[in-house]
Amino acid sequence: MTVEWKWAEQADKLNSVEQLKLRQDGLDIIDEIREVYAKQGFASIPEEKFSLFKWAGVYQQRPKSDGYFMMRVRIPTGILNSRQARVIAELSERFGRGLIDVTTRQAIQYHWLRVENLPEMFDRLGEVGLHSYEACGDCPRTIIGNPLAGIDPNELIDTRPIVAELEKTFLLNKEFSNLPRKYKISVSASIYNPAHAQINDLAFTPAVKELDGEEVVGFHVWVGGGLSNRPHLAQQLDMFVRPEQVVDVAVGVTKVFRDYGYRQKRHRSRLKFLVADWGPEKFLEVLSGEIGTYPTRGEDRIVGWNAGYFTGVHPQKQAGLSYVGLSIPVGRTSAEEFAALADLADRYGSGTLRTVNTQNIIISDVPDEKVAAMLEEPLLKRLSPSPKPFEGHAVSCTGNEFCNLALTETKELMREVARYLDEHVKLDTPIRIHVNGCPNSCGQQQIADIGLMGGKSKTAQGMVESYQISVGGHLFGAGKFNTPLKGRVAKEHVAPVLKELVLFYKEQRQAGERFTQFIERVGIEACQAELDRICERVVPSV
Repeated sequence: MTVEWKWAEQADKLNSVEQLKLRQDGLDIIDEIREVYAKQGFASIPEEKFSLFKWAGVYQQRPKSDGYFMMRVRIPTGILNSRQARVIAELSERFGRGLIDVTTRQAIQYHWLRVENLPEMFDRLGEVGLHSYEACGDCPRTIIGNPLAGIDPNELIDTRPIVAELEKTFLLNKEFSNLPRKYKISVSASIYNPAHAQINDLAFTPAVKELDGEEVVGFHVWVGGGLSNRPHLAQQLDMFVRPEQVVDVAVGVTKVFRDYGYRQKRHRSRLKFLVADWGPEKFLEVLSGEIGTYPTRGEDRIVGWNAGYFTGVHPQKQAGLSYVGLSIPVGRTSAEEFAALADLADRYGSGTLRTVNTQNIIISDVPDEKVAAMLEEPLLKRLSPSPKPFEGHAVSCTGNEFCNLALTETKELMREVARYLDEHVKLDTPIRIHVNGCPNSCGQQQIADIGLMGGKSKTAQGMVESYQISVGGHLFGAGKFNTPLKGRVAKEHVAPVLKELVLFYKEQRQAGERFTQFIERVGIEACQAELDRICERVVPSV
């Protein structure tokens, strides 16, 4: 049954996707895939239906004419059990050519899928409590959070029950399946902000407040963050939320976005644009009309930002147990490796794996006396707990290997750049390098120390893949997006140019100065001048 939304009265002013969503709820595509397209094949799918496939967690893979799909699997706050991990591996082996990507939102991504296989994949995932549903689309997507929830010495409370309740509230709920645009929620009680609150539409971060003479642990609320080609940092609302109130607040914020968000221009429909226009004060006023009045802000308990990195062996809050963070280079692994990780989680831990928004993975609950033996496992030669500095801090989007939006290849470029830098630069302070193949920012390049955004440039030899370099992004405090430098660098020259840029930092930094601090101190003009000198000296800029 089609819901009568209030914006239907102005249907002629809505964009084409909104008009389609008035005719059919996105979630209805799941049954159509099962009952029609999986039986009749790729050629039976009407062109307009492909945009609705996102509600099933499925996108067309590049090139669209070949009939293959990409699928994302939701993993709320990144926590998997070994049975789920084995099913993920099995489905990849059977239907996805053995390829698995870990994404920057703690999800798992498949490629090479056929529509005929999607119902079986839906069912097998569902049997172990996993879903691809609404991993994409104009709806609440995968809820990200602290991958160490429940074991983190630096968390104020265990957020796993909260995330589970949010997942139960939003998943497959047609009250919230027709939002103006994609909608991303982050929940973490860690003092090191591993869930990147400032770049999410809605985020909850740890806070305390004295209420009725008692210090209460709860959350502060951020709204309106997002990346893409017009990034916005989220703004904090003047409210304090108890843990048991998080779901009510999330529902209220989602209703405000649903009912007041922009639906005329697709490129201006994210919540960040509504928050930017209204400001946090008006947004809170409208929200209070939905959920009532809450106490004002308390005391923030975020003390820093770990950028989502957990590699190495670290003690849990449970005495005698450790977690082991493993690096998955550029987030790409295989069915064979993923099944082997499940085996290691059973053999050495509690059978728990945790995906991280830096495209890495954690095995938790390892008794301290078993750690040494685990570190000798052959799999940890490649998925290392102690990766080389640049390899271990490299993030990449999917790129034009599979993505229809990407203009350039990214995964292999990032591998090569990291390998080159690790061979040519010795550095005791990690530098985070992220690459995107287009402006949509799945690789989250705006928050990187060094961001690379792919595009095309015209040269005497014709059009070539090239990259714009941005510097100085971080999420310390309120956060700061990195600043694009002028000029583009051809793909083949990216690694040597970055080597010289890193050496500029290494030679002129002050004691203990992080890369972002260095950029803030010397200024963008000095960085631009140095990049110009590097390009003149090493290779010409495109």
